[in-house]
Amino acid sequence: MFAAAVAVKRGLRVLLLEKNDRLGRKLAITGKGRCNVTNHCAPDEVLKNIPRNPRFLYSAICGFPPERTMAFFEENGCPLKTERGNRVFPASDRSADVIAALERAMKSPLLELRQDTVTGLILHDGSIAGVKTKKGICSCENILLCTGGASYPLTGSTGDGYKIAGACGHNVVLPTGSLVPLVSDSDCVKMQGLSLRNTELKLLDAKGKCVFKEFGELLFTHFGVSGPMALSASAHRKEGEHYSVVLDLKPALDEAKLDARFLRDFEKYANRSMENALADLYPHSMIPVLLERCGIDPSMQANALTKQQRRALLEQTKRFTIPISGSRPVEEAIITRGGVDVKQIDPKTMRSKLVDGLYFAGEIIDCDAYTGGFNLQIAWATAYAAVSAIAESKFDKSTE
Repeated sequence: MFAAAVAVKRGLRVLLLEKNDRLGRKLAITGKGRCNVTNHCAPDEVLKNIPRNPRFLYSAICGFPPERTMAFFEENGCPLKTERGNRVFPASDRSADVIAALERAMKSPLLELRQDTVTGLILHDGSIAGVKTKKGICSCENILLCTGGASYPLTGSTGDGYKIAGACGHNVVLPTGSLVPLVSDSDCVKMQGLSLRNTELKLLDAKGKCVFKEFGELLFTHFGVSGPMALSASAHRKEGEHYSVVLDLKPALDEAKLDARFLRDFEKYANRSMENALADLYPHSMIPVLLERCGIDPSMQANALTKQQRRALLEQTKRFTIPISGSRPVEEAIITRGGVDVKQIDPKTMRSKLVDGLYFAGEIIDCDAYTGGFNLQIAWATAYAAVSAIAESKFDKSTE
């Protein structure tokens, strides 16, 4: 939709093929229905939040940075607001207003919208000649594939673009889930429903090296862990390798201060059971898990706790380790990691290096970012780069 809006403004005739019964179905559910359209930051900050192939996106992000994204939506009748973490949302908190802005922007006699499903591309001497659909054949000189990834398939993201790109010779990096909950077979499932705030998370690889670190929120589930920190950590996992999540449950307290806090609480609740003596420090559902890990009887009185047991409790508090056995399916991921190999795409124009007249934008490309509006910013920026290149090539041909 954004690409179409930019294209008609450049004077290009556009056929927008949409297989769903309405536009923007996936956009409608992003940001829990609020649509985090971008992140209000400089281009270099956007790139720092893209763990996969950020250098490839340098030209696109600099060419269409967040400030231009914000200007586009506000100019098309969607007032915005900036929240914690520089996340940008429609002022109304309604993703429908973002979709409406896109529909207004693309409204033009140069645009034809058709509900149809693309089944393949038509090539002639290595160049685009048209597109095959379920309803027939459409002739064209340029095609922009922006079909999304494979997450949330009920919205239409069923990986069609990967098949189309692969059929004309492109290497497609195996699509897997990114920004996806993590699976663990450990005792953390006993804390299902517990949400932690102000917690530090580290993701360690099999060698114990920290590959990701963040401070924020975490949610324990029936399968493992979710929440903002777990989703961001998932972007750093490599399939087939072993990882563990290590939590610092009290990052504001160093070990000496935490031990002093233990001593004060255990003196205050000297005649209470350990299960009750820890109530001021930990959530109720976490206490049994902590005590079991430390080998401490929940019914033991606080004044009977040994120095070694207190040390074990401190270790678990500062280094609560959760072995990760995998991640949830790609269908449950916020975005898809993988896609068309960036080595086969021109980073300045998003043009295919294999097929003349073929361009890519958005999640179909092998790039993904953290939560916070960065993935949609990639979509806007790559679409803008592609349409700009198509418009320039049209101009060049018209002046030959």
